[in-house]
Amino acid sequence: LPSMQTSGTKPCPCPSFKLREVASMYFTMVAVFLVILVVALQGSVPRGSDFPYKVPLDPQGLLELSWNVSYPEQAVHFQLLVRDLQFGLLFGMSDRGEFENADLAVLWSDGHNSYFGDAWSDAEGQLHMDSQQDYQLLGARRAPEGLYLLFRRAFSTCDPKDYLIEDGTVHLIYGILENPVHSLQAINISGIHRGLQRVQLLKPNITVPELPSDMKTMEITAPNVVIPSQETTYWCYMAELPDGFPKHHIIMYEPVITAGNEALVHHMEVFQCAAKFDSFPHYNGPCDSKMKPDRLNYCRHVLAAWAMGAQAFYYPEEAGLAFGGLGSSRYLRLEIHYHNPLVFKGRHDSSGIRLYYTATLRRYDAGIMELGLVYTPVMAIPPGEDTFILTGYCTDKCTQLALPAAGIRIFASQLHTHLAGRKVVTVLIRDGREQQVVNADGHYSPHFQEIRMLKEMVAVFPGDELITTCTYNTEDRSRATVGGFGILEEMCVNYVHYYPQTQLELCKSAVDPGYLHRYFNLVNRFNDEEVCTCPQVSVPQQFSSIPWNTFNRDVLRSLYGFAPISVHCNKSSAIRFPGEWEKQPLPTITERLREPIPRCPPTPGPRPAAPVPINLGELRRE
Repeated sequence: LPSMQTSGTKPCPCPSFKLREVASMYFTMVAVFLVILVVALQGSVPRGSDFPYKVPLDPQGLLELSWNVSYPEQAVHFQLLVRDLQFGLLFGMSDRGEFENADLAVLWSDGHNSYFGDAWSDAEGQLHMDSQQDYQLLGARRAPEGLYLLFRRAFSTCDPKDYLIEDGTVHLIYGILENPVHSLQAINISGIHRGLQRVQLLKPNITVPELPSDMKTMEITAPNVVIPSQETTYWCYMAELPDGFPKHHIIMYEPVITAGNEALVHHMEVFQCAAKFDSFPHYNGPCDSKMKPDRLNYCRHVLAAWAMGAQAFYYPEEAGLAFGGLGSSRYLRLEIHYHNPLVFKGRHDSSGIRLYYTATLRRYDAGIMELGLVYTPVMAIPPGEDTFILTGYCTDKCTQLALPAAGIRIFASQLHTHLAGRKVVTVLIRDGREQQVVNADGHYSPHFQEIRMLKEMVAVFPGDELITTCTYNTEDRSRATVGGFGILEEMCVNYVHYYPQTQLELCKSAVDPGYLHRYFNLVNRFNDEEVCTCPQVSVPQQFSSIPWNTFNRDVLRSLYGFAPISVHCNKSSAIRFPGEWEKQPLPTITERLREPIPRCPPTPGPRPAAPVPINLGELRRE
């Protein structure tokens, strides 16, 4: 077996023949011990059927990941299917999908001998064997469809080189070794076929409610479209409910993916159109096409949303999402995001979402409420920012007026920003004290948005506050990013799904425009370059003319942290509840939630920083 060398050490002189024999015997004993260990572990190794979550890692489907989550063990069990094993692979996690500063499990081979180990990459992308081996290999087996690798990883390892697995989005990375390598350090990650996949690893343990006997299904699917031969496409298709379709409750939905396109269909949403229009034009084409009718922009009410790796979505047994009947549009818009990085041509697709619904209405109508920031340019992010925070408030005054005395129950949430968003969190406040996190994503990606069922329902009562905070990065931008609907503008939204439905559809805020005007005047007084504050000049134009020095950045950040806000406490008719909503003070928080302390797993004893040999036989190029 090849000797393992760490970078920066001189090669050892060749060992004597006796030493080689001793080394060979040692590794033979280790291999035998590992076989015994794996057999001993078979009682605890999950079977193939025990992996409820599955996602293709690469666009060709050569790597398929399945996993399960054990909350009692605070661990994730992974099953990785390698359909065409060459000389090994890398699998791991990093902050945003980078291969630098990544936490990796690595399988590699020199063509004769194969090894598995826990590794990490430094800021230059150089691989190192981890001194604490926390990716625990449980087994490896060959099957007609490929090689199965089973391994385990604790949520938290308390190893500074390891990724902390937490709620929200996880950026999984992979790399395929197409040539033999003689050591871990010899792997050049910049020269391998690699990519990333985003998933929610820590799925909630949801009890599936009993479904009614009169349940029916309806499929909203693309009509055999040809997926465009480009990396990214958003496809829009208009569908209609039957004429006179009465009120029903959606109680569940799931994806319908055309076989062979599992790696190309990235996410899908079904929107219901605004009831104020009697009709909507038919359309089947790219969402960004100039041929798309403008009226389709009024189809924004989310009925269902799915993203790669998500399972079926179930409503609580006491609630359902109403559709059909009086005051409900019968027009629906299906939107599919195709991710086609290998630019496949001629692929046909009829994917979509299958709705499960019932005419036997449940006790409560479910509702969807928008929390966060109003879509307005008064909330802006300076260019070149590594981290810039904006916060939207649903105030106690609004919930006191709009929520029933018994409160509401939030059971699901969909976080949303545009391209600069990096983190999103919504916190419930009661009597000035932070009570609990409603939903949080510390590794949020605008390219991976799904409705996520909460681990536990959140009760919100009149007088409570819901504060939504978004963190942005604009390092790649040279001009200010303002709030708005455009993809290069920004949003900060949490669509919370709750019951019973109320008239409150939107509970958001923005900085008071008068205080922002004072900011522009202040900038004029302390800067050589004048910012035009004329009434005819728009807020985006005023932001674009600001010289973004440290003073102007810090004052804007401070303004958003203390200035009064304009509160939008809106009914579904887009009309505010009666009351005074301008120049409202920011909520006062007297007690913060404590940061959760990661739980370190018990250490079974010192584990050497050495790879595990695996017998995979001779590997060769195809």
